[in-house]
Amino acid sequence: MKKHFIITLIFLIISSLMIVGCSSPADNNSDVKESSSGDAKIEKVFKIGISQFVEHPALDGARQGFIDGLKEAGFEEGKNVDILLENAQADFPTTQTIANKLITENVDLILAIATPSAQSAANATKDIPILITAVTDPVEAGLVKSLEKSETNVTGTTDMNPVHEQLELLKEILPQSKNVGVIYNAAEPNSVIQVDIAKEAAENMGLTILEATVANSGEVNQAVQSLAGKVDAIYTPTDNTVASAISAIVKVANDANIPVIGSERGQVEGGAVATLGIDYYLLGKQTGFVAAKVLKGEDPEGIPIEGSKDLKLIINKKSANILGLTIPEQVLSRADEILEQ
Repeated sequence: MKKHFIITLIFLIISSLMIVGCSSPADNNSDVKESSSGDAKIEKVFKIGISQFVEHPALDGARQGFIDGLKEAGFEEGKNVDILLENAQADFPTTQTIANKLITENVDLILAIATPSAQSAANATKDIPILITAVTDPVEAGLVKSLEKSETNVTGTTDMNPVHEQLELLKEILPQSKNVGVIYNAAEPNSVIQVDIAKEAAENMGLTILEATVANSGEVNQAVQSLAGKVDAIYTPTDNTVASAISAIVKVANDANIPVIGSERGQVEGGAVATLGIDYYLLGKQTGFVAAKVLKGEDPEGIPIEGSKDLKLIINKKSANILGLTIPEQVLSRADEILEQ
């Protein structure tokens, strides 16, 4: 009897060991990947929602830079990141609809591109981390308490424009200028801030700012025509409505022989004579690096809002030639890029 019991016990032990040896967690979970040491680990796939206010080269560049920055930091679309892209097509109410949709999709992080999209996202959730880019003044927009420490679920980058330096560039290229027209959408808080800065800076440069406001891109032709005969140059801030219609603005301005000085690369590519401005692709890339910190566990409340680390002087020589304008040699010698075509 005792011998029979021992044999039975040995049989049960051997059977148990065989069952344990044949089982594997990887057989039951498709998200499990074997590490080089033989240990199994689960790699989370993060869901990121992107809310973009409108399509134009600056914001498109910021979006691509963000995706590339994430990839450099180890978060790659199609591997450990899924991206949901939504575009409001410059419609303010749609930004709120998009924010609510992304929350319903249970995203892990929201990238809000431009001030209207950022404000709608921040109004919609205080829990999901929000990364912002192409937002001129996050404090004034009510998104963060300060640039040094947000104290909210929002962090990222600001595209506060070097308005003073851009007007100095205008004076350097067009030293006889007295009156400068500014076209912008007064419904965009970021644009109003820049115009206020421009008016203050202009006083110290002997310039007078003449404003022409638009509600949508369909009004830009009339806005330019309203400035014709009154201004020596037109300055275009980083305004989403203006950026979307920069080619139309330049065409009407060229017909009236008015040089346009832009505020970012996309505007110069669209025909503005020059800019000393932000590279939005690089700004987006900065934002991607910040987002990677959040995905790795850092609290956005304590992450400072970063500004652009690199301004680019870009000249459109073709546009200057159309206007019969000679760019001073000291400006050309400093240019980071000269567009010939």
